[in-house]
Amino acid sequence: MYDLIIIGAGPAGLTAALYGLRANKTVLVLESKNYGGQIINANNIENYPGIKNISGYDFATNLYNQVINLNGIFKFEQVTKITEDKKVITNKNEYQAKAIIIATGTERRKLNLPNENELIGKGISYCATCDGNFFKNKDVAIIGGGNTALEDTLYLSNIVNKVYLIHRRNEFRGEAKYVEELKNKTNVKLILNSNITSLNGKDTLESITVNNEKIKVQGLFIAIGQVPQNQIFNNVVNLDSNGYIITDNDLHTKTKGIYAAGDTRVKSLRQLTTAVSDGSIAATNAIKEME
Repeated sequence: MYDLIIIGAGPAGLTAALYGLRANKTVLVLESKNYGGQIINANNIENYPGIKNISGYDFATNLYNQVINLNGIFKFEQVTKITEDKKVITNKNEYQAKAIIIATGTERRKLNLPNENELIGKGISYCATCDGNFFKNKDVAIIGGGNTALEDTLYLSNIVNKVYLIHRRNEFRGEAKYVEELKNKTNVKLILNSNITSLNGKDTLESITVNNEKIKVQGLFIAIGQVPQNQIFNNVVNLDSNGYIITDNDLHTKTKGIYAAGDTRVKSLRQLTTAVSDGSIAATNAIKEME
């Protein structure tokens, strides 16, 4: 029996563990891959309050070590099910908890092109607000057709030299007002009915191939959606149409004692700062409920 079981060792999950341990609760963190979540791939973080700059790896490692130093328990196992009586079943064991926090995050939908993984942090990014300033006065491209892609293009157009917005269809799925704004931007070029077919460059991104034409860019922002991994929890939580967990303002799910934190839940902004905020809120409310 653990006081608190946290599923996911990204910033939200690690922050929740930190708060639980500081309240003298027994905490188990279950993670199927590596600690840190997506932030561990960030080459440089410059928008976290109080820290001028830090690599994603160093940030995640510092947070992980904080949890270890407070005697947090980590097990790298794949969770397969949660029961209504707060039993967590993995591919190796079963654990009982007084409270559970689901902090499994999301996976960025990728282009699945050769060289993509190797160029992450070396020209390829999935977050314009996180990494846009690294491309000041440079040429970049964005691929996507929803509001995220349109908003990211508007944001980057005020920072970079030129933005190529690439979409596979002939119309954008995002709001028309954003499209109109983009059409009035002199440094934005819209490329419709098109796909990126190759990513060129060895140590850094040098160009992309679109419609058999190479376009020289120093950065590519991929905004084709995120994929939550929540279907295995649908017996204890409600999911929206995109698969995100629905919570109340205190981050409770529909099941008493089960919470969700971070990118895995329905929210308007998915950033490092909101992830750690969620972790602290979920853990604090879980502790109150226990006591």
